[in-house]
Amino acid sequence: MELTRPSELKALLERHGLQLSRRFGQHFLVDRNHLEKIVAAAALTHDDTVLEIGPGAGVLTRELAARAGAVVSIELDRNLPPVLAEVMAEFSNWRLIEADALKYDWSTLGATKVVANIPYNITSPLLVRMLEQRPPFASITLLVQKEVADRAKAAPDSDAYGSLSVFMQFYAAVHVPALVPRGAFFPPPKVDSAILHLVPHAQPPVDVPSPEAFFAVSRAAFGQRRKVLLGALSHGMDRPRDQILAALEATGVDPQRRAETLHLEEIAALARALASPTAS
Repeated sequence: MELTRPSELKALLERHGLQLSRRFGQHFLVDRNHLEKIVAAAALTHDDTVLEIGPGAGVLTRELAARAGAVVSIELDRNLPPVLAEVMAEFSNWRLIEADALKYDWSTLGATKVVANIPYNITSPLLVRMLEQRPPFASITLLVQKEVADRAKAAPDSDAYGSLSVFMQFYAAVHVPALVPRGAFFPPPKVDSAILHLVPHAQPPVDVPSPEAFFAVSRAAFGQRRKVLLGALSHGMDRPRDQILAALEATGVDPQRRAETLHLEEIAALARALASPTAS
């Protein structure tokens, strides 16, 4: 079965009387070259249990099951289990959970890695859950919109840098092994995609009082990114301007800078300064 041939994939869906659902953001990868790049980035071994979210018709699922020790797929679309049962019939190391991946308790699965062509309409909440998972996954390899990958890897002072960049880089080392053109999918989406490979940090990469304190500063700074830091932090954190000014001066951060210039270490330094008893 070669599901990277659009004709074969289409015939499979037609046998089951299925049409693709816009509601679930279904776009199946049908380019073997890019399929193999995803699997290569994940570096699977027989010791891995893989969590896949949104298996669709099983194009990627078959490749995962051929390489990993076990694969657990979570699918919300109730029309797809019969398709997956046919496609995955030869793999005894695969199982399907029919559920909403955003609500399911992943910690019960024993998964070591995540590899998925995720529904693009739930990218943000999935990323948050994946990166906040404890204990962390060994790696997370996803197909995402190119814009998301650009923002995830962006450096300070670049157009793409923002709160998502800070969040992703706080929780993981970010790599983008390859871009995937829209023509590699069936049906083609309206945007190009990218392979996003994340290796979660065992510990935060910067010294913070807590992740909550770090992200309180980040949210306030980027919440009003047109404002300079003194105004954005005062308003966003509901703290007196003199406290914010003192923290900025103590950390050597110019109050007239804007959020998109801040490095993770500077956000962490501000979080430490504002968490100090002398800052209250």
